[in-house]
Amino acid sequence: MVTVRDVRKAFEVPKKPPIQALTGVDLTAEPGRVHGLLGVNGAGKTTLLRILATVIRADSGTATVQGFDVGREPEKVRASIGFLSGSTAVYGRLNPVETLRYFGSLCGMSEEALDKRVGYVVERFGIDSFSDQLCEKLSTGQKQRVGIARAILHDPPVVFFDEPTSGLDVVTKQGVMEFIEECREIGKTVVFSTHVMSEADRVCDDVTIIHDGKVLAAGTKEEFLRQHGAVALEPAFLAAVGYGSAVKA
Repeated sequence: MVTVRDVRKAFEVPKKPPIQALTGVDLTAEPGRVHGLLGVNGAGKTTLLRILATVIRADSGTATVQGFDVGREPEKVRASIGFLSGSTAVYGRLNPVETLRYFGSLCGMSEEALDKRVGYVVERFGIDSFSDQLCEKLSTGQKQRVGIARAILHDPPVVFFDEPTSGLDVVTKQGVMEFIEECREIGKTVVFSTHVMSEADRVCDDVTIIHDGKVLAAGTKEEFLRQHGAVALEPAFLAAVGYGSAVKA
């Protein structure tokens, strides 16, 4: 489970007032469900996920992952999560297998465990055909497959997806969405950040709508749609953020 309570974060800007990225955000994500963190670009989604991943610290509030406090127990949090974004980088001078083994070692995996898991993810994500090529030579879709494999190599119970389909072709997007659904089916806690409402419609069980660093709505997807009299997330989302009224479409 992932819990966020009254998390706030501001960024200093020279000669200007601080940018209030998050102002009192709450969120609860549960195992076996996909929790959609929905908002336009700049809403605060990535800032929240970076706090949960212990990349940056919140100014105030509390957040836990698998019961571990992100501020006081960052190493335990990192061992419990996988993180994939649309800009997840790979080391250009390593091949996919070398990349996976390197990150697996950072997670403290034994050689035996590494052998098994690297073999599994290479086969599962179709990396076999380019496993010996340098990552700098791979296509965007191939790099993203390596990124997915890297994110779940240590079999984490919690997975964060931060706009993971950004810049991908339709076939690679399909593979990412299928993997998100698979994570739910095997009981992982999934937080999926996106501004693409059709993707959220497909996979999300619960939603938190974030806008200008504030939570505008939170609950099950069905509750949110019913509240706005809509059958799809896009018109309901537009109504929630004040862009016209929801329409039944």
